[in-house]
Amino acid sequence: MDQGLGSESIPPPGSIDRSRILDVRPLRCLAPLFPNQSGMSSASAPQSTPFVCVPPTGPFPIGVQPFYPFLVPNDSQQTPYGVPNQAANFSFGNEIPAPIPLNSFRTPTSQANGGMGRSKRASKGRRSGSLGMEDDSYSDYQSDQYTGEFGVNSADLDDASYSGKRKVRGRKRRVDHGDDLDVESLVNGFLTSFKFEEFDEFRRANGDTEVVATILLAYDLFRRRLTQLEEAKDLTSGVARRPDLKAGALLMTKGVRTNNAKRVGRVPGVEVGDIFFFRMELCIAGLHFPSMAGIDYMSVKITMDEEPVAVSIVSSGGYDDEGEDGDVLIYSGQGGLKDGQMSDQKLERGNLALEKSLHRANEVRVIRGVREFPGATGKIYVYDGLYKIQESWTEKNRSGCNVFKYKLVRVPGQPEAFTLWKSIQQWKDGTSRRPGVILPDLTSGAESHPVSLVNDVDDEKGPAYFTYVSSPIYSKPFATPKPSLGCHCMGGCQPGGTNCPCNQKNGGYLLYSSVGVLLAHKSLIHECGSTCACPPNCRNRVSQAGLKVRLEVFKTKNRGWGLRSWDPIRTGGFICEYAGDVVDASTVGDFGNENEDNYIFDATRSYESLVGIQDEADSNGSRKVPFPLVISAKNNGNVARFMNHSCSPNVIWLPVLRESDNDSQLHIAFFAIRHIPPMQELTYDYGRVPPEKGDRGRKKCLCGSVKCRGYFN
Repeated sequence: MDQGLGSESIPPPGSIDRSRILDVRPLRCLAPLFPNQSGMSSASAPQSTPFVCVPPTGPFPIGVQPFYPFLVPNDSQQTPYGVPNQAANFSFGNEIPAPIPLNSFRTPTSQANGGMGRSKRASKGRRSGSLGMEDDSYSDYQSDQYTGEFGVNSADLDDASYSGKRKVRGRKRRVDHGDDLDVESLVNGFLTSFKFEEFDEFRRANGDTEVVATILLAYDLFRRRLTQLEEAKDLTSGVARRPDLKAGALLMTKGVRTNNAKRVGRVPGVEVGDIFFFRMELCIAGLHFPSMAGIDYMSVKITMDEEPVAVSIVSSGGYDDEGEDGDVLIYSGQGGLKDGQMSDQKLERGNLALEKSLHRANEVRVIRGVREFPGATGKIYVYDGLYKIQESWTEKNRSGCNVFKYKLVRVPGQPEAFTLWKSIQQWKDGTSRRPGVILPDLTSGAESHPVSLVNDVDDEKGPAYFTYVSSPIYSKPFATPKPSLGCHCMGGCQPGGTNCPCNQKNGGYLLYSSVGVLLAHKSLIHECGSTCACPPNCRNRVSQAGLKVRLEVFKTKNRGWGLRSWDPIRTGGFICEYAGDVVDASTVGDFGNENEDNYIFDATRSYESLVGIQDEADSNGSRKVPFPLVISAKNNGNVARFMNHSCSPNVIWLPVLRESDNDSQLHIAFFAIRHIPPMQELTYDYGRVPPEKGDRGRKKCLCGSVKCRGYFN
């Protein structure tokens, strides 16, 4: 029996025998379940189920308390506000709506909320030191620097900052240079910059591609900023070090979420193949509500009674799930573990919901947790589309206890997702050949990772000849007004290093995480130069270490050659820099003539500011550029020369300055705006030429974006 259940949620003694596995046979009278226009589901059946899903109620047992903002008063007998089964408030004003409960290690369990209780999956993750997240979903990779440098483990569960007694709202937080930071003001600033009020109520509640992308971007920017601030503080301060949970909690108390009513089937704005690096992102997007449990379900009314049906599952390897077949998943039920002792699983909660979905033949969303590379501890969550449960059975596990098994089969006609990941891994392992490869490495070893040249569209054998270089070629560096002081960080620049001049140039903070993710967008990034004493693997030299992902140059159907990655790229991840000949803008040929250079990067153009990032925009909404830099990649260049234009890009460029004595060099580094799945084309905004140049060089834009301007220069 899960100790998180309220007393009113427990059936009368003797009403249900939970010591045995029920032999459930198909109920032929049940009809298929389909979502209606409101996103909820309904069905009818002549018989009702003895299992009635009810919301969680208090009081809760001693020692079991939900942490803020999921706190439910212990003396309350009422249903917690914002139960995921119900439509939640989706306002973005200053008024904080009632907290929305999620599944966490301190949240009361519920039969109605889709696995709010601690399951075997969650318990296993907790035992392994993953803070109660399902399996090992919170790992060295996913947490940026937190697990590696802060030593996060189950002991952090008792941290006072996660208890219900210590509130987040309005609390002052100390940072390394002694300034006070008002977290409430910080989150309000983020929300104001995103202009969420421009979305009408229907779009807020039900979502679409733009709404989901905007909310996930707001979450990730805020999470990265909290990561940076937490990291800069004294490591012995005893504060909570889970920026992913903290950012999600703060945003959801403001109503920042979408698709906030559970539904069967597709979730608006989320596409098959989309990737997520944190479980909280699944919650905010409405793809999977519980932040820990692997089974999400909802209650549907059957005549006068209610019964649960499954809406989504997360399979990330914590159980004996069998998922090597890209179209079939053998999924293990939840439960069967109490106080470290194995027991038979019971047909209740998520298990019962899966069984009901088998008989009703409703679609279930499947999210697979996959490792980024062999041996990695972190998981990336891939939305693999809709499945249907084909059959179920029980079998003995290695401990001799009965476990429920469910066979899910993928609905045909959906885009590739998990199967694509498997194919890419085979290309990397050499067990399968990438179709259409012209050159296995067009860089000839100049990069840390090979870059394939691929054409599976037509017979073209490759782009026009050019010399591959990995860095911009300066005829003369920029002069600095005074000598640059290099750092003396022998072990590499560290967060909170007040004596590091490189940190001071970046506003007193280290701009990169330990895995090379950009933590804050600035109009100019200062990286360590040749006079700095730090090693080549210093965290402040991210753009100097070469490619971080496996890229390929490929032939597009209608836009020439393009660039994409075999690897997933997380928001803020470094991709590459723009290499070529640094030229005087006045020497560049007139636009539109026959000798026009199509491989020009021009920082003097007008570039739209990325939504939510205010410190890199001027009063007209255009991005500020510190130097008039122009790079030609026509004769000398790298992979960046193949990146096509888009009016809704997934990549942004930022200037990176490396100083050395009296000279400095400006580099153009490209970072991911959002999570980019494998084999998705990488694009950035080419910008607009100055008005005085008129329409010369204007080309028709073929990006296909809903916000396409129709042309680019």
